[in-house]
Amino acid sequence: MPRPPLDGLIDDLYYLEGAPPYARLTLPPSPSALLIVNLGPPFRIRAGTDVGTAEYADGCVITTPTRAWEFGYPPGTRSVGVHFKPWGPAPFLPMPAAELCDRPVTLEQVWGRSAIAGLRDRLATADEPREMLTLLEEELMRRLREADGLGLVRHMSGLIAATGGTVAIGDLSAAAGVSTTHLAQRFKEFIGVTPKRLARTYRFTATVFAIDPTGPVDWGDLAGGAGYFDQAHFGHEFRAFTGLTPTRYLEVRRRFLREHPGHALDGWPLPAD
Repeated sequence: MPRPPLDGLIDDLYYLEGAPPYARLTLPPSPSALLIVNLGPPFRIRAGTDVGTAEYADGCVITTPTRAWEFGYPPGTRSVGVHFKPWGPAPFLPMPAAELCDRPVTLEQVWGRSAIAGLRDRLATADEPREMLTLLEEELMRRLREADGLGLVRHMSGLIAATGGTVAIGDLSAAAGVSTTHLAQRFKEFIGVTPKRLARTYRFTATVFAIDPTGPVDWGDLAGGAGYFDQAHFGHEFRAFTGLTPTRYLEVRRRFLREHPGHALDGWPLPAD
């Protein structure tokens, strides 16, 4: 767990090394953001089926997405990174988060070439992963800046998260004493998406994590329990978020379980090959 005040912005810092379970992994949208400092061969990201694949050598920043991503990992992948809360990257970005929505950028574009080169050199010469994570945390502490208005977005996002995305957005703006338009503008500035979109993502993520792929799934009960209007609405949302039907998603999850039982990545990334 990162130290205060980073703990209010970050879920965790991580170290990743080795061979991925699949050369290509699909990552459905979730209410979180990501920073990767790459220390191995370049990796590839395809941010949606309608765009091409881009290569990232130094690393990248990904704000809260609205679509599934495809990651292409080299056999000897090695990196350190940050899993941010949805509003977490904002104090470290030189631009509004809305400019990065579904548009991953390199670390050089965010922090500059010399700064990233120096950080990667320090990380590469560290003795062990714990020291690397400490170095990354120190870099974040140095770069942390005040972001006027972030408190409102952080508080409202917390209410969305607490309800699993089922809270009415109009109730949020009323409680905050601001218009829905103002709230939406602030969310797009600091998170990159509107409160409504963030709530949809929280609700979908909570619903998917409630699925037990090892047993039978009653899709109607699952959709109703999550507050979806009907099973058709749930199916539409499923395809919008993952590009898969619910039954196809279950097949892919079961493939992961069958081929890589007990793997640390099981649960959210999906085989794309």
